[in-house]
Amino acid sequence: MAAPRFETIKKHIIAKVEKGQWQPGDAVPSENLLAEQFSVSRMTARRALTELTDAGVLQRIQGAGTFVAEQLPTGSLLEIRNIADEITERGHRHLAEVLELTELPASSLIAAQLGIAPDSVVFFSRLRHFEEDTRNQRHAIQVEERFVLPAVAPDYLQQDFTTQTPSAYLSSLSPLSEADHWVEAVMPDSALQAWLNISPTTPCLKLSRRTMGLQRGRRKKQIVNFAMLYHPGDKYRLGGHLVNNPS
Repeated sequence: MAAPRFETIKKHIIAKVEKGQWQPGDAVPSENLLAEQFSVSRMTARRALTELTDAGVLQRIQGAGTFVAEQLPTGSLLEIRNIADEITERGHRHLAEVLELTELPASSLIAAQLGIAPDSVVFFSRLRHFEEDTRNQRHAIQVEERFVLPAVAPDYLQQDFTTQTPSAYLSSLSPLSEADHWVEAVMPDSALQAWLNISPTTPCLKLSRRTMGLQRGRRKKQIVNFAMLYHPGDKYRLGGHLVNNPS
């Protein structure tokens, strides 16, 4: 089956950016020009530009047009996104390495986040996520540490998280209802330095997130997991687009 036409446009733009033919700050052809070049509707061309803008590849400036953005992978601060989906939308390949998958007693901090007693057994996973671009260059983009309640996901430790992310698996068991998250800058310890291939002086962007979901077959909310996501501060950013519609 042929790829959707908007995906063809996206791949064309990404290739131009990654080959250095289009540099950050360069203007991107308009919707009309792209529609004419690829023999598609303006709506199709607009979808390609919108998805690349949401992925951080492009930047739209009101009244000026669409431009190539500074090429830092961008995660959303306003919505809960699966890291694999973020990478795929940038036209790149996601890969994951499981560093640890076990059960352990919850510390006081983790117990408080999960609403359980200290030393209660929780499932723990540590993954390293990679982003591979169209030139097959691979970069470690995130180290994910996740604490999961066994009652919510009793088979968590039996999953293959190289083929499905923990986030996607947990969402299939308990659809996302709401989440609390906060962002801070932290200095990496020796382990993070090695996993993310960064120097001791490069800060990390740490996103902590507690996720609540709906119990299967019921409308009652439950705490599902608590995660700490570490990104190399010089290679990743968080952003979002907020629209205020006054009533």
